[in-house]
Order: sequence, then C-alpha cells, then structure tokens
Amino acid sequence: TWVTVVGSLHGSLFLLYGAAVLLVAPVARWRPATTFLALVASVLPFGTFLWEAWHKRQLSSGGSGAAEVSRR
Repeated sequence: TWVTVVGSLHGSLFLLYGAAVLLVAPVARWRPATTFLALVASVLPFGTFLWEAWHKRQLSSGGSGAAEVSRR
C-alpha cells in the first residue's frame, strides 16, 4: 500500500540525514554540541528546518560550531 511506500521513503530519508550529519560533522569541524543538536533536530517535527536556520545564523555571525572548511 501507499503507507508502506511512503513510510519506507520517510525512514530511508531519516537514516540518510543522520548519516549525512555524522559524515559532515568532522569535515566541517563541528563541535560535539553542534552535531548533537543536528541529530536531535532530526527527531523533532520540522526540527531540521529550525536547526538549519540557527546554523546559518551561527555561520554568518562566526559563532560556535561554525568553523569553515578550508578549500584546497
């Protein structure tokens, strides 16, 4: 049924988001607290949107967990 298809897609995207956070965190040199907040955001309704807005503000202000990746 469509519930199985949509549920599987939703679960797969959830796991991909978690994996992406864990892969990006060391490359972007996120502090553990920043990584933890990104992972917590994945279980809150619309949490990833709120986290992204917060993180963008942190990046633009040079705040914590906002180390930029050096380009080679």
